[in-house]
Amino acid sequence: MSNMMTPEMLKSLDAQTIYWDDLNIGDRFVTSGRTVTEADIVNFAGLSADYNSLHIDAEFASKSPHGQRLAHGLLVLAVVSGLTTRHPITKLMEKAIIGLAGLQCRWVRPTFIGDTLHVVVEVTTKDAGKKPGRGSLTLTRTAVNQRGETVMESDWKVVMAMRG
Repeated sequence: MSNMMTPEMLKSLDAQTIYWDDLNIGDRFVTSGRTVTEADIVNFAGLSADYNSLHIDAEFASKSPHGQRLAHGLLVLAVVSGLTTRHPITKLMEKAIIGLAGLQCRWVRPTFIGDTLHVVVEVTTKDAGKKPGRGSLTLTRTAVNQRGETVMESDWKVVMAMRG
């Protein structure tokens, strides 16, 4: 059963930092939401140079099986990253994070202009690692739209400092 990180749990952590030791498999939290806009898609196309017609050509996309333009998958991944890093729990983890060791991602459904996404983050694996004072864990980040549908699942392997 998953444990929702509560304000009481956060108060029990010292030094305003969450370390590897403070997290357990099953811990989870939910981010706020963010609506994907046409401007997001246009700006991401310019930044990435991904001008695929499914993203930028309304007429072309209207004749696709989806019937409308889709957000770039990597745009959705970026939105998930941003929503997660802004969350208070992630901010408390920030000082202990050494780096990102790996990322796996699966797009389950398309994200459309006007969809509002939030992220469910859950600790799904935990490994003490080989180097002293550090461990790794997997944060499974699930992007969910306003209809409660999962649009993307991703596993982020993060290396963190241990307490002390």
